[in-house]
Amino acid sequence: MEARSPSHVAIIMDGNGRWAEERHLPRAAGHREGTMRVKEIVRASGELGIKVLTLFAFSTENWSRPKKEVDMLMRYFDSFLDREVAGLHKNNVKFTVIGRGRPLPDHLLDKIRSAEQKTKKNTGLVLVLAVNYGARQELIDAVKKMCAQFESGDLDFSDLDEQKFNDYLYTRGLPDPDLLIRTSGEQRISNFLLWQLSYTELYFTRTYWPDFHRRDLELAVKEYRRRQRRFGGAEETVKQTR
Repeated sequence: MEARSPSHVAIIMDGNGRWAEERHLPRAAGHREGTMRVKEIVRASGELGIKVLTLFAFSTENWSRPKKEVDMLMRYFDSFLDREVAGLHKNNVKFTVIGRGRPLPDHLLDKIRSAEQKTKKNTGLVLVLAVNYGARQELIDAVKKMCAQFESGDLDFSDLDEQKFNDYLYTRGLPDPDLLIRTSGEQRISNFLLWQLSYTELYFTRTYWPDFHRRDLELAVKEYRRRQRRFGGAEETVKQTR
């Protein structure tokens, strides 16, 4: 029996720079084209019945890139918020950002909060952008929050379980991804959603992100539906629980 279509899809959008270099274009051209794919894949995800789409937009490690490139990426993010939030809201998309706020510029943080507030009651696709995000940092932040509550007496060690721990993560209230897609041919998860990806199906494609279109998303979903998700159980056990 085929698996159901994924409810939550996470994507590591990789290959913008290499896409540009192979075309003898500046890296900025790859990032600009990649931004166009975000708009296309968001629309396609909603039409395909995906409930949550999480896009890895900027990692904590990306700050080590040349300042010129980082500044350009921040401008693209700023421009995305200016151009797209109204359309997301019109299409009933709920928008949220996960990651550490600092050292993002104040004006970007203000725009993020405004976009989240504007779309918080929407009931369609949930679009999650991981910006200044690192999974190890997320886990450290979660442990710090728990320790503070232990010290204040608001949390008892006996209360801590997997579900309770989820409440301290940036992704609180979101389901774990069913499918992770990474573009560009790299086969690693690069400090992305380490806790949440425990039982996620992984799909790697050699297609660079700027060339990743709706048909590529459909192929990934089709492959996902062929797989049998066992969550650590034996095949017969999984069949019996369906």
